[in-house]
Amino acid sequence: MLRIYQNTYRRTARKAVVYSTKVACCNHSTLCNITGQAHSKRHGAGAHWQQHNNQRHEEFLLGGNQARGWTIPPHSRGYGMLVVRILRGALKLRYIVLGGAIGGGVSLSKKYEDWKDGLPDLKWLEDALPQGERWSQFSKNLIEVGGLVKNAIDIDPKLKQLGEDKLSEWRSWFDSRLDDAIEAADYQGNQIVETKEDIKAKTTVAALGISADESRKKYDKLQNQVETLQTEIMNVQIKYQKELEKMEKENRELRSQYLILKTNKKTTLKRIKKSLIDMYSEVLDELSGYDTGYTMADHLPRVVVVGDQSSGKTSVLESIAKARIFPRGSGEMMTRAPVKVTLAEGPYHVAQFRDTDREYDLTKESDLADLRREVEFRMRASVRGGKTVSNEVISMTVKGPGLQRMVLVDLPGIISTMTVDMASDTKDSIHQMTKHYMSNPNAIILCIQDGSVDAERSNVTDLVMQCDPLGRRTIFVLTKVDLAEELADPDRIRKILSGKLFPMKALGYYAVVTGRGRKDDSIESIRQYEEDFFKNSKLFHRRGVIMPHQVTSRNLSLAVSDRFWKMVRETIEQQADAFKATRFNLETEWKNNFPRLRESGRDELFDKAKGEILDEVVTLSQISAKKWDDALTAKLWEKLSNYVFENIYLPAAQSDSFNTMVDIKLRQWAEQALPAKSVEAGWEALQQEFKSLMERAKKSHDHDGLFDQLKAAVVDDAIRRHSWEDKAIDMLRVIQLNTLEDRFVHDKGEWDLAVKFLENSVTAKLQQTDETLGQMFGPGPWARFAHWQYLTPDQQKRRSVKNELDKILKTDVKHLPTLSYDELTTVRKNLQRDNVDVDTDYIRQTWFPVYRKHFLQQSLQRARDCRKAYYLYTQQGTECEVSCSDVVLFWRIQQVIKVTGNALRQQVINREARRLDKEIKAVLDEFGDDEEKKAHLLTGKRVLLAEELIKVRMIQEKLEEFINSLNQEK
Repeated sequence: MLRIYQNTYRRTARKAVVYSTKVACCNHSTLCNITGQAHSKRHGAGAHWQQHNNQRHEEFLLGGNQARGWTIPPHSRGYGMLVVRILRGALKLRYIVLGGAIGGGVSLSKKYEDWKDGLPDLKWLEDALPQGERWSQFSKNLIEVGGLVKNAIDIDPKLKQLGEDKLSEWRSWFDSRLDDAIEAADYQGNQIVETKEDIKAKTTVAALGISADESRKKYDKLQNQVETLQTEIMNVQIKYQKELEKMEKENRELRSQYLILKTNKKTTLKRIKKSLIDMYSEVLDELSGYDTGYTMADHLPRVVVVGDQSSGKTSVLESIAKARIFPRGSGEMMTRAPVKVTLAEGPYHVAQFRDTDREYDLTKESDLADLRREVEFRMRASVRGGKTVSNEVISMTVKGPGLQRMVLVDLPGIISTMTVDMASDTKDSIHQMTKHYMSNPNAIILCIQDGSVDAERSNVTDLVMQCDPLGRRTIFVLTKVDLAEELADPDRIRKILSGKLFPMKALGYYAVVTGRGRKDDSIESIRQYEEDFFKNSKLFHRRGVIMPHQVTSRNLSLAVSDRFWKMVRETIEQQADAFKATRFNLETEWKNNFPRLRESGRDELFDKAKGEILDEVVTLSQISAKKWDDALTAKLWEKLSNYVFENIYLPAAQSDSFNTMVDIKLRQWAEQALPAKSVEAGWEALQQEFKSLMERAKKSHDHDGLFDQLKAAVVDDAIRRHSWEDKAIDMLRVIQLNTLEDRFVHDKGEWDLAVKFLENSVTAKLQQTDETLGQMFGPGPWARFAHWQYLTPDQQKRRSVKNELDKILKTDVKHLPTLSYDELTTVRKNLQRDNVDVDTDYIRQTWFPVYRKHFLQQSLQRARDCRKAYYLYTQQGTECEVSCSDVVLFWRIQQVIKVTGNALRQQVINREARRLDKEIKAVLDEFGDDEEKKAHLLTGKRVLLAEELIKVRMIQEKLEEFINSLNQEK
C-alpha cells in the first residue's frame, strides 16, 4: 500500500517541480501544527493559534514562490495536499498496526506464562516413566501385551475420594502414553511363550523401565502419599464437622432466645415425652463414657452381636433394623468400632446419630448412602495411634414401623489370621473387646455362625462358651443357610440347630438368610427371598429338620426383643440400687475432702479457666504506653547491643574514616537485619508482658492452682502459632532508614541523653569483658587470700602474657587492634627469658580481651570528655577538637531505637494484641472440643472425684426415671 502511494507521489512530482517544495513546506506546516497544538494545550488558545500559524505558512509559501517566479496552480496544490495526507495516514496506520501487534504479543505472552505457571508439577513422572532408549528397547513387545499392562496396576479399594482421583488421573495419562508408544513401535511379530501372570509381571517392569522391587517401592510410595492425603482430609472433615455442629448448637440457642424475646413473657418449655427405649438408650450412652476406680460396673442388659469376620452378623443386624445402614467391603474388615443401635417403633423409617440432629430417611437411597459414609467416616476417625480397631462407641438410633424395641451392639468380627496392614495387637484387641461386652452377666449374646463354612472353623463359639457356659443368655443364629443347603449334610445342619454339634448351649437356635451376595439388594427383596427360600427348601420344608418358628429374621427379631425386655425388667431395679449406693459413697468422700467446694465437672472448670485467660488478654490491652515503651526499648537494646558493638562500633573505630564506615555499616544494617531483629524484639516483649500478667494473676488471693497447667498450655500454643505481620518489616525498614539519615544532634538535652546512653552501654560491656578476663587470668590477690583460691598453670601463663601486652599498650595508647609480627616476636622472647613458652596464637587469644578492655576504657573516657562539648560540637562539627563521633553514633542508634519502639508499640496496641487474642480464643475452642486434652490438662483428685460423682448422679437419676416409666407401662 505504501509503495503505491510512493509511485503516485513520484508521478505527481514529474508534472510539477513545485510539488516537492509543497510537500516539504506541507511537512513543515504539519510539524508546526503539531507543535502548535501542543503549545496551545499548554496555553489554552489551540484553535486561534493553529489558524494563525496556517495563515503565516501560506504567506511564506506564496511569498517565497512568487519571489522565485513560480506560480502554483490551485488544482495542483490540492492534488499534492491529498497525496501528502494519504501518505501521512498510511504511516499512522503502520504504527498503529505495529503497536497493536507488539501489545497483543506481550499480552499473549503474559497469558501463556500465567497458564504455564498454573499447570501441575509433573516432574515426579520423570522418575516413574521410561525415557528414550528404554522405551524403544521394549517397543517390540508392547502391542501384544498392551492390554495386560493397562490392567497391571491394581488400585487398592481403600484409596477413596482424593486418592482414587489421583490414581485414575495417573492411570489415564499412562494409558495415553502407552497407546502412543504402541502406534509408533515397530512390530516384528515376536511371539512370547509365557504364562499370563509372567507376561503381566515382566511387561509391567519392561514398560516402566525399572526393576520389580523399584516399581513396587514407587507404587507403595505413591500409595502412602495418597493415604497421607486421605488422613489429612479426614482430619479437616472432622474439624469442619465440629464447627458445623457448634454453629448448629448456637443457632438453636439464638432461636430459642429470639422466641422468648418475641413473646415478651416467660414461657415454660414443654417436656417432650420420651419412649422407654430412648430413655434406656440414654442411660447406656452415659455408661459408655463411665470410667471408675470403684467396684461398680455396667451390668445393664443389651444385645451383643458377635461372630467371625464375614459371618453375616452385620447383615443380621440390618435385617432386624430393616435397612442397609452399614458400609460394605469385599472380605475387608469394615466394623472397626462398637456400634450401638437403638431400635424403636415410629411412624417414619429414619436413623439419627446421638450427637447430631440430622435425620436420615432410610426410604431414600441417597440418605442411605450418606448414612453409610458417615458410619465409615466415624469408624476411621475413632481409630488412632496406628491401631486397627477402637473401643469408642458409635451410637445411633433407628426408628420405623414394625421395629422391635431393643438395644444392639455390633462388634468387630473375630479373626484368626492378621494381614500386613493390621496392627500387631488387632487380634488380641478384638478378643478382649468381645469378652468385655459378653462378660456382662445381663448381656444377651447373639452368636452368629456362618452356615456356608465348616463349623469346626468357627472361633466365636469357644469365646461364647467361656463367657456363658450354661447358655442362659445366648441365642445362636445360623446364617447363609441357602448356601448351606447345597454344601452341608442335612443331618449336620439338624445337629447344629438342635444344639448337639457344638458343646456350647443356647436359649434358642435360629436359621436366617441375609442376602444373595448382591450389594444392591434392598432389605425388602432380601426378606422376600428369605421367605421364598424357607417355603420351598427341601431341607427345611419337606424333611422337617427344624420348627417353623426357628427360621426367618422376623422370628429372630421377635425372640431377641422379648428376651431383652425380660432381662431388663428382671435386673433394672437391682442396677439402680447399686448406682444409688455408689452415689452415696462418692458424695460422702467429696464432703470429707472438699467441704467448702461445689462439685464442678471438667467442662465447668474449663469454662472458668477460659474466662480467666480472656480477662488477662483484656488486661494486656490496658497496659500504659509508657510501660510499653520501656519494655520495648529494653528488649530492642538487648537484641541489638551485641551487633552494634561487634559489627559497627569496633570495626569503625579500627578504620581511618570513622564516620564514613559508620554510615556504610548503619545503612547495611537497616536494609537487612535491623527490621527483622526489631520485630523479633517486639514479639518477645509482647510475650514477656503477657506471661508476666499471668504470673501476677497467680499471686491473687482467689487464685486456683488447678488451672495453671491449662493456662500455660493455652498461652504456649497461642504464642507458638502467632507471628508478627509481614508488612511490619517493610514499614520499619523505611522508618529506620529515614531516621539514620539524620547525623546532627539537635539540642543539648538529646546530647546529654546520648552521652549517658554511651556511658551505660560501654560500662555494661566493660563488666562483661572483666568477667571474661577474670575467667582467663584467675582471681586477684584479695580473692586468693580471703577465699583460699589458687591460680592454675594456664592462668599463671596468661598473667605473664598480659604483663607483656600491658607494656605495649602503655607505650602506644592508640595502638591498632592487631599485633604486628615484630611485637609478637618481642613478646615471645621476653616470655622465654622468664621460662614461659607460648606460641603466637596463644598470645593473640590473650590480646583480644586485653585490647577490648583498653578500647572500652578509652571510649568511656571520650564519653566523659564529651559531656560538656555540645556547643563546641555545634560550632565546629566533625572538626571539633574533642572527638565526639562515638556520641553521635550512639545518638543515632538511640533515635532508631526510639522510633522503632514507638512503631512497635502502636502495632502491639492496634494489631498484635488483638491478633493474639484471636489465637488464644482459637486455641481455647480447640481444647474445649478435645476431651483427651482437657482430661490431661485438668486433672487431680478433685477433678476426677467430681467427674465421677456427676456421672453417677446423672445415671442414677435417669435409671429412676426409666423405672418409673416402665412401671407405668405395666
